[in-house]
Parts: sequence; C-alpha cells; structure tokens
Amino acid sequence: MSSEPGESAPRAALYRDQRDLTPFRAPVIRTPVRELADGVGGIVTGVLAGRVRGTLPVEGGAPRLGKVGGRSPSKAAKAVHAAVFGSSDPDRLIALAHSQPGWAGLCYLTAGLLSYVQGGYLRASELLQRGLLTRNDDDANRYAYTYLARVVTRVTVAERVEVPVLFSEEAVFLAWSHALRETGQREAALAALTGLPPSLPLALARCSLAASLGRDADVVEDTEGLLNGDDLSAALLLLRARSLRRLGANAAARAALQEVLRRRKTDLTLRGDALTDRALLLLDDGRRALNRRDWQHRPPADLETVRAIRKDAELHELWDREYGQADGE
Repeated sequence: MSSEPGESAPRAALYRDQRDLTPFRAPVIRTPVRELADGVGGIVTGVLAGRVRGTLPVEGGAPRLGKVGGRSPSKAAKAVHAAVFGSSDPDRLIALAHSQPGWAGLCYLTAGLLSYVQGGYLRASELLQRGLLTRNDDDANRYAYTYLARVVTRVTVAERVEVPVLFSEEAVFLAWSHALRETGQREAALAALTGLPPSLPLALARCSLAASLGRDADVVEDTEGLLNGDDLSAALLLLRARSLRRLGANAAARAALQEVLRRRKTDLTLRGDALTDRALLLLDDGRRALNRRDWQHRPPADLETVRAIRKDAELHELWDREYGQADGE
C-alpha cells in the first residue's frame, strides 16, 4: 500500500466480467415505492403465469415435466418437480431429500433457495450448505440442467441493491453469503464468495462485506480503475468513496462520487446518496478548516485556512444547486 490509499496498486479486477453470457439479470435498487409496486406486480404476474404464490420464481413460467435425458421421468423426478414448482413449503423438499437420497443435494439446494426468497435466512444458510456438501446422482443432475436453468433468485448483494440470478453456482453462493450475513456471520459470508468468477455482483457483495468488517483498504484495492457504466458499478463506487473517506483520502473519495454523478442515467437513489456523501465531505473539509488546534499550529502568514473558510458557504451553495438539479430530473 502506498501512503495515499487512492493510489494503491490494483488487484485483479473483481468487477471485470469477461463472459459473453452471465446468469445475472437487471439489478433492482430498492425504495419503499418500488417494493410496494414489485409486491403488487409480482402477485399479478404470478397469477397470470399460473405460478403458485410463494414458490420459486421462474423466467417464462414453470416448465412442464417431460423426458429427462431422453427417458420418461422417474417417480423421483415427478415428486421433485411437483415440490419445486408447485409448492411453497421447503419441508416438502426436505422430506424428499430423505426419501430420495440420490436427489438429496438438489432437494436441499432448492429448499434453501425457497427459504431464502421467503426471508428465512438462518434456515436457508443451513440448507444451502447441506445441499452443497451432498452429491446427486446422474438423474438428478440431468434434471437440474434441464428444468432448473430458468429459476430466478433475487439476491441482495449490498444495502438496497438486489440482483436476479438464474440458477447457477453464483446464485447459490451469493444467496448463501447473504443469508450468512443476515445471521451475523460476516466472516463466513465473505469466505463463501471465494472462488466465484469475477463480476459486478460478486465485487459489490465482497466490498459491502469488507466495508462492514472495517477492511476499507481492501475495498479501495478491489475497486481501483472502476468507471460508472451501470447502476451496479455506481453502487460499488459509492462503497469506494465511503472507504476512501474513512481512510482520510477525501480528494480520491470526491473523485469517486463525481464518477457516480457523471452518468446522467444513474438511478436517482444512488445519485442522491452520492450528493449526500459529497456534502459530508464538504463538512469534513469545513471542520478541518475551522479546527482551532490546527489554527494554533499554522504560521500567521498562512492564508489557506482563511480562504477555505470563505469558500465554505460557496461550496454548500454549489451542493444545494446540484442537489436541486438532481431532484428535478
């Protein structure tokens, strides 16, 4: 690490995803209004799609059970299919895990995801871990590949930021990590993300956890060189700015916030957060300028502090003007 946190040597970029296709769908920045709209919209969409309320969401609707691996579905496949797409009770899948040992890993994983989307984070963390540690037979793996590919889990990767993820390693591990975090196991939540391919959702989840653990230097390193290309990168830049501020690198923090505000299509909630954080930086600068002890250690001929004090009101006026423009968009 160099003396200036904003100039530290970058690690391999966790946020740079080189894949053509990813399991991620458009992120959602939560607000009270959006949560209400999503709740009503989800009920209507579920009814129109014929989905049982409380079951796992599926892109395009629940699939019909057909042949698995070129063969007619087994009794186990029929029972699991009905439990995954026709029931909102995780206990039904857990019972199948006991009665169909070759399908136990798949049953525990889907029960864990179902518990997760229902908000049962402690149970979800336990079931997901058990599912990851339990092997499936070939029929169960073929079924998962054929019928679970369009299952969508809406995972919280940072405060107020959710990402819908298609059934995949990333969906399971990101959900497991968030469930662990919600139960107070932040170190374990961070460890659960190890080994996942680079992506913005991964970087946001890791940096959010690192910041909560006080590892601001890691956040700065993991976000070095990041630009505001979408709302996930904007949320990640906000984390970067806050870590830089805590490390005392206010100039670098201000640059990160400016990058959030640069893209006009950035979500208004994120823009508002950036403007608030920029105001806090201005207040920090004002406090430093008005610190009496600092005045006592400066030579009388040094006029920089006096200039800073005179500019303080102008800086607040600039922020107010910028904030007003953001509200009007």
